[in-house]
Amino acid sequence: MEINPGVAESPSRQIADQLRSAIRAGTYPPGERLPSIPSLAEGYGVARQTVQRAIDQLRVEGLVLTRPGSGTFVRGSRRQMHRLSRARYGRARGYHRDMPVRYRQHVISVGRQGAPEDVAHAFGVEAGTELVVRRHVLHLGDQPAEVGTTWLLPTEVAGSGLETLDTVRGPLYLAVEEATGRRYARARDHITARQPTRQEAELLRVRPDTPVLVLLHVASDQKGDPIEVTQATWPGPGTMLVDEYPVPQGPERPDPREDDGGFDIVLA
Repeated sequence: MEINPGVAESPSRQIADQLRSAIRAGTYPPGERLPSIPSLAEGYGVARQTVQRAIDQLRVEGLVLTRPGSGTFVRGSRRQMHRLSRARYGRARGYHRDMPVRYRQHVISVGRQGAPEDVAHAFGVEAGTELVVRRHVLHLGDQPAEVGTTWLLPTEVAGSGLETLDTVRGPLYLAVEEATGRRYARARDHITARQPTRQEAELLRVRPDTPVLVLLHVASDQKGDPIEVTQATWPGPGTMLVDEYPVPQGPERPDPREDDGGFDIVLA
């Protein structure tokens, strides 16, 4: 453990660089507890606050996680969340893969609530309009991996199983189709990054300053009218989004009416 006073990097950055290298080299494998902050501060000959800044940097990068009262631990590999676009609907209608055993989904609340602005906009209603709301937490092993919220129109699902705490068997969209009598035809995903709400931080077990990825999924019927809006929130440092798609092989002209499924870059 050594700080080089002759380089431009601050002591906290040098400590972060050395710990990062040790983690990547396997000196501290996944699940391993790092030396305590007082121990590192003594070893490097710096203040505890300097070491804390280094640990905070590694935490933001997703390399470590801090458990109050227990210490700082090396994270495992990033979770690959195949939740973009097509994956939730399967390869064909009526065919779907069951959720892997390592994932466990718990519905934590079902009720009615006023629509937030982005959800109201997606449905084409006024903000605050009452909607049916289903909230769940998805666990990977013993770690929360996703907080999800689904909004539905109460005029379409009132009295159905979608207003109960029962976990839906099979894909949610098939249950919604059965309740509404409408058919899913198109979906659009909006992905943003932000700080978590207090509830999201508690459910995901992350610090309030840990960035999260938020996917807003808007599904519509064959007329283009929205059926469902779902928000999925993931801890940013531990999540990798994977989207796989075919590359065109022929010279056919694309249908101008079809969306290419790409990303629109919007600067807020």
